[in-house]
Amino acid sequence: MWKTDPIDLTMSVQNGQRGVQIDVAKTVESDGWNATTLHLYSHSGTHMDAPLHFGVSNQTIDEYPLSSLMGKAWVARIAGDCTSRWLQVKDLGGIAEKVEAGDSLLLQTGWSHRVAEESYRDALPRISDELATWCVERGVKILGVEPPSVANVNDLEELTRIHRILLAGGIVIVEGLCNLELIEGESVFFIALPLKIKGGDGAPVRAIAFEQQD
Repeated sequence: MWKTDPIDLTMSVQNGQRGVQIDVAKTVESDGWNATTLHLYSHSGTHMDAPLHFGVSNQTIDEYPLSSLMGKAWVARIAGDCTSRWLQVKDLGGIAEKVEAGDSLLLQTGWSHRVAEESYRDALPRISDELATWCVERGVKILGVEPPSVANVNDLEELTRIHRILLAGGIVIVEGLCNLELIEGESVFFIALPLKIKGGDGAPVRAIAFEQQD
């Protein structure tokens, strides 16, 4: 049924990553086992936003039904330099005609390769108002992107506006994806499962994709 093993689209959680601190809690030598204490910003690494994140509603990350966290996803490969670029519907190319209500959309920009650069956060490609509204009108289930946000994190008005359009439209937002270039075809079965944090505004996720046999 599946063309390959699952493709891991998740960044590893590690010390030095923005919003992550991992401390030694126990060691085999002194305590009999190894263990660490994790300090995680709820929107660190590959993560998911809940409507509570921008006050769209009181829905929290643990309240997402599992059915909303998986399904068919189209991969749109965005050509050209994406630095500080507004992403438009036209950038989706032929994929725009294939997306149906209930499908998800993953945007491959190559941005994950800049994770060690300042531009990863400060010059990211952003979802335009046009594309955000189109996703809502088209009934997109999940919108997945490589940058750490769908909007300019240094512009609160834009950041709030774009997130609210998407979240109010019932779209699950997954940010910080990687390895999208490993997907060969146009569509996959996509799964993004967040930590089940009670009352959470967001959480790190493990995101994977399966490619189907022709």
